[in-house]
Order: sequence, then structure tokens, then C-alpha cells
Amino acid sequence: MTLTPKNSGWIEVICGSMFSGKTEELIRRIRRAEIAKMNTIIFKPNIDNRYSSNHIVSHNQSKMESILVEDINEILENSTEMDVIGIDEAQFFSNELIPVCKKLAKDNKRVVVAGLDTDFKGIPFGPMPALMCESDFLDKLRAICVKCGNPASFSQRITKDSKQVLIGETDVYEARCRNCFKIVED
Repeated sequence: MTLTPKNSGWIEVICGSMFSGKTEELIRRIRRAEIAKMNTIIFKPNIDNRYSSNHIVSHNQSKMESILVEDINEILENSTEMDVIGIDEAQFFSNELIPVCKKLAKDNKRVVVAGLDTDFKGIPFGPMPALMCESDFLDKLRAICVKCGNPASFSQRITKDSKQVLIGETDVYEARCRNCFKIVED
């Protein structure tokens, strides 16, 4: 895969469970685009303020400057001069993110989207399933199950809170394989 769209844009999706390295991979791809002298920008939803309000930050503390988004149209407004657009924590955006990504790709932009594919109940999360279907390149990353050491594709909530969106880290979630994941009942 080339770094620079040649008369064509595309959508890359990086998905997986908590602690699988999604943000780290997004940062790696954006850094490589910057080395190639491309204009880059990264967005994240305003709900994600765990580490920083003006950076995306991976669990291993790698970080890059980002723009906090309240209105999905801010992505389009701030991307006109960009070659590569990164979007982190995409599961927290509305389904309006899908046509935004499609428009950017149609405008010959490389769009790199990272997010959880399923929530803590194992249910497809936000716009991610549709983005996965729309993607030209799709990578599903896996973490390591904290119970048995197998590849983990699920985010196990370890608190009693039952709302779908609960921002947290190892205090709230664990990476689990299919066998160790416990389905949460309503």
C-alpha cells in the first residue's frame, strides 16, 4: 500500500478490543505520512479526555496532537488542505461519521479511522460496523487475554456500570479472549 493517494482516496479502518494497540497503530501511520511530507491532521470525539484534550494518547503513552470534535462537520472544515486524516475513538461518533469519511475519500484523501468494533457486551459499536464495510483496508487487532494469555478480541467490563459508554482503562476494562469473555446481561 502506498502512503499517498494517487488520484484516489481511501478509508483505512483499525479496529479491535481495548488494549489491542489501535491508537498506537493510528499514530504510527500518521507519523509515517508526516515523514513522507504529507499534510496530516487527527481528530477525536470530545468525550475522550482520558489523557489529554489536545492529543490522542495510546495506553503506552505515545501521543500526537489532535483536535477535539464536538460537531462532525468540524472534520470536513479542518481537512481541506490535508492529505491524511486520522480519526481516533470512532465508536463514540454518530453514524454521521460514515458519509464524512466517504466524502473525504472521494476528495482523494487518505482517511485512517481507529475504534472499538464492539462494546463491553460484544455488540457492534456505533458507526464502526458500517465503517468496516466501507473500508478499503481493514485491520482487526487483538490484545492478550488477561485470564489465559490467548489472543483477545473482547473488552470485558469489570465494574457494575451498565451504560454503553464508560470511559476507562484497566480500572474498568480487561482484554479477554472468546472463552474468557463473560457476556453481560441487561
